[in-house]
Amino acid sequence: MKRQIAVISLLVVAAGVIGSADTLVLMNGRRVQGELLGVFGREIEFEERAGGGRRIMRVPRTDILRIEFAEDQYSNQQRDDRRPIIPPRLRERNVTVDPTQAWTDTGIELRAGQDVYFQTSGQVTWSPNKRVDANGTRNSGSNPNRPLPRRDGGALLGRIGERDIFLIGLDAGPFRVRQNGRLYLGVNDDNLEDNTGAYYVIVSY
Repeated sequence: MKRQIAVISLLVVAAGVIGSADTLVLMNGRRVQGELLGVFGREIEFEERAGGGRRIMRVPRTDILRIEFAEDQYSNQQRDDRRPIIPPRLRERNVTVDPTQAWTDTGIELRAGQDVYFQTSGQVTWSPNKRVDANGTRNSGSNPNRPLPRRDGGALLGRIGERDIFLIGLDAGPFRVRQNGRLYLGVNDDNLEDNTGAYYVIVSY
């Protein structure tokens, strides 16, 4: 049985013309236009905009296929519509990276010498007025408190085991695994509490 979306509040506003918007794509095929407000544990908060009205929705992450983001004033990256050439018959796993957590456990065990691929969408706001895609904020400077101090802030990172941390960004790979271990994904930031949004990653391995 398909799960129902839990609506936690409803706000009706005056009718107006809706410009560019994020699109929430659910596992049941439904597409909801509006704006992603944030990620809260196992749910996301999304403002649906339709028919001149708006409503705030809390949606379990397990009900979400993906979120398609509109271009906005905070994005400083060029969109790359190229698709990686991924070998057939690889296993795949969909992972939602919560930027308020230091590392998201993918549940994937990798072995040294294995190739792994990443297809990433979504955006996060990792600092005031810095909403970015997985490449992060270009030329954001060095910060010794970030997991990768000299890499761009807000960028998507991978970690295998406890110490092998590497930059992913929007690079699909292949990435050659250097050691056996469990794969974790995270955001290159030292202050996670004020972050919002999410990265949505298809891991092929």
